[in-house]
Amino acid sequence: MSRSRYVWAVGVVAAMALASGAHADDKVTVGFVTHAQGNPFIQQIVDGAQAAADDLGVTLQVAQKSGGDPEAQLRAVQNFASSGVAGVATSVPGESMAKGLNELVASGVPIVQYNLLATSVKAAYVGEKSVESGRILGKMIVAKMGGPAAKGTVIIGNCFPGFPVLENRAKGVEESLKAAPGLKVLGPFDVKVSAVENYNRWEQLYAANPDAAAMIGLCAPDVASLGKLNAANGDKFLAGGYDMTEENLAAIKGGHAYVTLGQSAFVQGYLPVALLVNAIKTKQPTPVGFFNSGTQIVTADSVDMGNGLPKITFDEAQKLAADPKATAAYYKVWTKTLAGDGLTANIKPIAAESE
Repeated sequence: MSRSRYVWAVGVVAAMALASGAHADDKVTVGFVTHAQGNPFIQQIVDGAQAAADDLGVTLQVAQKSGGDPEAQLRAVQNFASSGVAGVATSVPGESMAKGLNELVASGVPIVQYNLLATSVKAAYVGEKSVESGRILGKMIVAKMGGPAAKGTVIIGNCFPGFPVLENRAKGVEESLKAAPGLKVLGPFDVKVSAVENYNRWEQLYAANPDAAAMIGLCAPDVASLGKLNAANGDKFLAGGYDMTEENLAAIKGGHAYVTLGQSAFVQGYLPVALLVNAIKTKQPTPVGFFNSGTQIVTADSVDMGNGLPKITFDEAQKLAADPKATAAYYKVWTKTLAGDGLTANIKPIAAESE
């Protein structure tokens, strides 16, 4: 860490450590548990968590699980706690994790949820406003198809049916699509999360519905899969979905997909670690509430990064997607707002996540 970066980190941690009298250079270790191991979007979250660990002078240990098995993730969290880490951030792909996580919270282990949540967990959650995010995506698709007069078949895919955040996205998308009564909406269908299965599922759906006017994915692999499928079939349908991965942005640049919504992967990694450090230093549990990571809206013609971040071009967004260090530097405008009371200034009730 450079001296200038170290001085900034000292200031932030000191502001968060008043109650305990701890020093910014006290080395602590935090755990970070993810689902969908190997997914590029999840790696962007991990990169954000590592940036926070670097800035705040803590050690980050990461455990990644394939798919979305809640029992496996709970075991990973419990293993971290047993090993003596000072706190754990985890995505929560199932309500069955809640009891075990709440037991850890009650025992004094700070816990933060991110990306996927269980509303009964007594801890902070960092993620997008899921229903509103779906509404935004649905509005973008309807507008591109011609507004209220739009007609045709729209297919929706969900890589993890039953996950509340993704079900909420679907709800928002479907709500916005109703603005065009002439649209026939099919799904959501299970399109799986692994890249190979995801593409195969979309290919099968298109083969069964070759007249589809639009195809909308609710998960990170979808835009890349839909772009590839569209390119193979003469770019006959409108494609949209989620996350600013290199693959998804390439599909948009190539003209094979129209829009992708980011959910601020960097924030979803960085803020949970910052909240854990605050809890560790102050010896207080993380606040029970929702921290909105923000929504990013990206087409080939415009990029809205949200969170008060500087405006960038599409080409610059592509470069950031491929460069964790450049992303961390770009987000300094946002990370500096976390000093002092800024860390918890924007907390909302958990229910606000799905408004």
